[in-house]
Amino acid sequence: MFDRLMKLLSNSESQTGLSEDLRVAVAVLLLEAAHRSDHFGPGDQALIARLLTEKFALSKEQCEQLVAASEARVEQLVQLQPYTHTIFTHMDIPERIQVIEMLWEVVYADGVLDPEEDALIRRLGGLIDVSDRDRVLARQRVVARMTQTGADKPPD
Repeated sequence: MFDRLMKLLSNSESQTGLSEDLRVAVAVLLLEAAHRSDHFGPGDQALIARLLTEKFALSKEQCEQLVAASEARVEQLVQLQPYTHTIFTHMDIPERIQVIEMLWEVVYADGVLDPEEDALIRRLGGLIDVSDRDRVLARQRVVARMTQTGADKPPD
């Protein structure tokens, strides 16, 4: 009985920390993708804030805090594995595919897909166990949305 009580307590404590860790993991990947471009600016920051706010139902203040904390981690970033591991272990496949779509939106924000950005998304897809097929389909959905909304069509 004591073991069950301890497990219940640790699960409730870890869920709060887990949701924060998961938010940071997604934000770090989005920021890393945005920083791969030579054109990181206010538009990229606004896009990332919108994506995070929609994904995690954040207030403006919560989003600002999340982005600030994640930016600090990106500046000290040595490897992506801790962040991809968090996403892989705590998101199901549709959620991981959604993260890939978010990444595509970020890299296409400037209308240019650099080979380094494409390679990053391919690598991240492998690390979070999103198949090449699902990664390509996610890209196609993002391109279709951009075309429908009148945004410049991303390059092929």
